[in-house]
Amino acid sequence: MSSNTEFDNISFDLPKNQSNVIKVIGVGGGGSNAINHMFRQGIKGVDFVICNTDSQALENSPVPIKIQLGVSL
Repeated sequence: MSSNTEFDNISFDLPKNQSNVIKVIGVGGGGSNAINHMFRQGIKGVDFVICNTDSQALENSPVPIKIQLGVSL
């Protein structure tokens, strides 16, 4: 198997000797709710990230990686 995979003229250089990195990102209220649910289920081997404009929703989430959108708008 080659370390270089092509799909629709996009080349992905896949690192050798590294484990997979899986990040699940939820955006907005619905996405954050879905991520919160998955996080509470204890899914292992995945980094969860939530992105939201609502700072209160971010503060109330158990997910450790949070990005507040539109802070300066």
